[in-house]
Amino acid sequence: MSYQRAIEEVYWGHRIWPKERPDPKPSLDAVVSQEQVEGKVADYLRNSQALEDYWRRPITAEQLQAEIERMTQHTKQPEVLHELFDALGNDPFVIAECLARPVLAERLLTRWYAYDQRIHGELRQRAEAELQMQRTAEQMKQLSGKYSEIEFVKSERAHEKFSRGIEHGVKLNSREWNETVQKLAALFGGAKKESDGASALSRPLTLGLPPAKGAPITQISTGTLSPLQEDDTHYYATAVIEKSQDHLKLATVVWLKVPVKSWLARTEDQSPKAVTTPNANYTLPPVLDGAECTGDTWTATAGSPDARQLHTAVWTGSEMIVWGGYVTIAGSDLNTGGRYNPATDSWILTSTANAPSTRRSHTAVWTGSEMIVWGGFHGINEVNTGGRYDPGTDTWTAISTTNAPSARGSHTAVWNGGKMIVWGGYDSIGYLNTGGRYNPNTDSWEPTDATNAPTARYAHSAVWTGSEMIVWGGFGGNAGLDTGGRYDPTTNSWTATTLTNSPSGRGEHTAVWTGSEMVVWGGYLDTGGRYNPETDSWIATSTTNAPAPRSQNTAVWTGNEMIVWGGQTGGFPNTYFGDGGRYNPGTDSWMATVATNALSARTRHTAVWTGSEMIVWGGDDESPWNTGGRYDPAADTWTATSPPSGRFYHTAVWTGSEMIIWGGYDNHYLDTGGRYTPAMDSWIPTTAANAPAGRYYHSAVWTGSDMIVWGGEIDNFSYSNTGGKYSPITDSWTATTTTNAPGGRGSHTAVWTGNEMIVWGGISASPCCYLNTGGRYDPNMDSWTATSVTNAPSERVIHSAVWTGSEMIVWGGFGGNGGLDTGGRYDPSTDIWAPTSTANAPSAREENTAVWTGNEMIVWGGIDNLGNRVNTGGRYNPDTDTWTATSTTNAPSGRFGHTAVWTGSEKIVWGGNGDGSTELNTGGRYNPSLDSWAATSTVNPPSGREYHTAVWSGSEMIIWGGIGGNTGGRYCARSGPTPTATPRLSPTPRSRPVPKPRPRPR
Repeated sequence: MSYQRAIEEVYWGHRIWPKERPDPKPSLDAVVSQEQVEGKVADYLRNSQALEDYWRRPITAEQLQAEIERMTQHTKQPEVLHELFDALGNDPFVIAECLARPVLAERLLTRWYAYDQRIHGELRQRAEAELQMQRTAEQMKQLSGKYSEIEFVKSERAHEKFSRGIEHGVKLNSREWNETVQKLAALFGGAKKESDGASALSRPLTLGLPPAKGAPITQISTGTLSPLQEDDTHYYATAVIEKSQDHLKLATVVWLKVPVKSWLARTEDQSPKAVTTPNANYTLPPVLDGAECTGDTWTATAGSPDARQLHTAVWTGSEMIVWGGYVTIAGSDLNTGGRYNPATDSWILTSTANAPSTRRSHTAVWTGSEMIVWGGFHGINEVNTGGRYDPGTDTWTAISTTNAPSARGSHTAVWNGGKMIVWGGYDSIGYLNTGGRYNPNTDSWEPTDATNAPTARYAHSAVWTGSEMIVWGGFGGNAGLDTGGRYDPTTNSWTATTLTNSPSGRGEHTAVWTGSEMVVWGGYLDTGGRYNPETDSWIATSTTNAPAPRSQNTAVWTGNEMIVWGGQTGGFPNTYFGDGGRYNPGTDSWMATVATNALSARTRHTAVWTGSEMIVWGGDDESPWNTGGRYDPAADTWTATSPPSGRFYHTAVWTGSEMIIWGGYDNHYLDTGGRYTPAMDSWIPTTAANAPAGRYYHSAVWTGSDMIVWGGEIDNFSYSNTGGKYSPITDSWTATTTTNAPGGRGSHTAVWTGNEMIVWGGISASPCCYLNTGGRYDPNMDSWTATSVTNAPSERVIHSAVWTGSEMIVWGGFGGNGGLDTGGRYDPSTDIWAPTSTANAPSAREENTAVWTGNEMIVWGGIDNLGNRVNTGGRYNPDTDTWTATSTTNAPSGRFGHTAVWTGSEKIVWGGNGDGSTELNTGGRYNPSLDSWAATSTVNPPSGREYHTAVWSGSEMIIWGGIGGNTGGRYCARSGPTPTATPRLSPTPRSRPVPKPRPRPR
């Protein structure tokens, strides 16, 4: 218990105590009881025990050591991690058990629990039974789940979502609209593909791109319920109930899974068993300090890479590395990637410094110490460049192009123990039957001999036998090929594979090497064959119980079985597969992989074999995925591999040591969230027990001890006046009272005064539509007091608000007839409003941002009444009631849907939407003392996005989520004078706990 309290002391020391609070920051003892500390210890011990009791996966010493190494190598706040280690006496055993175990146990338990049908199966069966009985959208309200509606509107104007009156909806730009339509077309009708998969894909006219996707809205059927879908915390079904060329109305029914804490409370002994500690000598690696972050630089937050397809993946022995690929909707290639460690269920993004150029349809091999990528398509051009990636140092080294094979994509590559051998593929002229051998030790290439080489081809397969590379199949004209060849690099010679009994011609199939045979399968077919190079003979694989015919699936060899998974049929309508099969060549028999908890159907994904599990990741099913899963053939079970689900219109607060995100929208209204700790570069989910109902367009403030969320849209044009207080110390929610609360609303503002949360403005359904009312919430008394409407600003929505220390200032927004250039100052001590001056005020606008500097409010950006994205702003001084324009010299381009933070000396704006169809990944830093702008770095920034969140940590801006995914980034703003950190009082010093004697392993 003493060690846990020492950890809490470190976090409490960094916890922000808002300067607006009239009371001094108390000691930890005043806010956290001994019972609460004991409860946290009991919780993580119970989590550990549950992993062993229910999943037979006790946390091992190797996992704890890996988690310690992950923390030390990838901490984003090394000074805080040093403090935590110091508090634990820098004892590796104590750090493993008291710091690494709690984080790892919660992360692993969350993953194993989320999709376990032993726990959630009854709810799933009930939901499926109801869907069988109630098959139409008109009957959805009769289902036992929570019913809600949402509307999507194709719009390039920010305020159209509010000016449509009752036809309220989420605005989507052209790209977002097309992506949504394609997803729905795949779910409710299927997007049109080429009429015949094999013949269509035999002509490489698109340079490695998948067939063009066209999903007109006419392909989406209305009134039809989708199959039951699942995420970490819910089951849900969706129907399109209205559609037009620029409008979609969706209905969703959601069944909430039992939160893991509630399940544990019911199931596990409330007096946790003593967890057996592994008998191990842990080592404490040095913390990679880096001292302070480097100014004007980006670093990714923990999380999986961006969604993609046509990428590569290799297994290193402890990590899966994915790299490159293609983003379907954006139509862009990637040069990013990530390393996934299944021992800690965590991702680390790969560096982009000196990385090869963006590409798709390339190859990658693992040498034992490096991943080598080569070739592929970069935009409309093929390339013959590549790079060697060292995961130990997270660095790239370019490989020579001298004597390299000609540029190409859709080729194959194998590693023979000393060289990478590439062969085949195609370029803009035609098919290839040439190749090369690359030696990383000498950084040199040698050509493969073309004498007796197989005919030119692409989309073929290749395996390494230990002495030869065997290539087979592929497309080489207007049909698939049934020919192949064996290449001996020692003699630089080719030998043809026999045609006798060979499988029928095909391409985009898979092949594995068993140790004595090559097994090929698929390629738009459900047939295959086993080739023995010693006898140069083929044996057909059984089709009994084989998976359905498919192409572009994956296959791995386990040591005794070939596992195939995923893929697509091609043709129209196209079918994507989320199933697979296990083929045993010893018995020539197939067994299906379990469908329970399996990943969503996809194709063009990757798969690796770890020695005990198959890990699949990424892929596409009309839209790209950045999710994955681990399949254990011994247990025939799936486990997901992902951080918090992607979302937009969520909220985020910074506590001083953690960023807490909550709510938002992604397929349905979300009541989930997560806590990101930069010191350990890790995510922990917020509990769903007693959480407020799912919502977006809500607000959130940080009080010093709790995050308060309130209001928001919980159904289509249905707004709530409920909320909750979330304590990160106890990971618990407490509902806010609705007595005397303001009427339900969304897109309002909220500020924290030091003892009250003030909410104001927004949009409601009843009374409709825009509001100039508000309320003050006292969390200590759990009570509401209405704000005066006398002299209050006019009704508005999507405005901005700041707290000055004595007043709330609101400004701008949309008022029904257009953007506003008016505002008001509210004094809660007198309950009086005073207008802000309009003299020299910025032009009328909506969706601007605002920050408080300590003496001025700075507003910037947004959309004006002509629909223009503006890059102008103003500084408002409440003492003189005057405005001063911000410079536009070097200012970022005009935008809306962006974020802004105040560093102590600068306002940083980032992201947003600039032209109605493109999300931005640019930004700027505005210095009011100099009235000057400096651009934020464009090196390694997160992908472009809008309606994301941003918080200031004291040294970095952390952005996350938005329309763009579940990724994020940390921007270091240090340059020139170091910004002053948010003031906080130091806790009363406590003596460090003295470690008790314990037996040392021998």
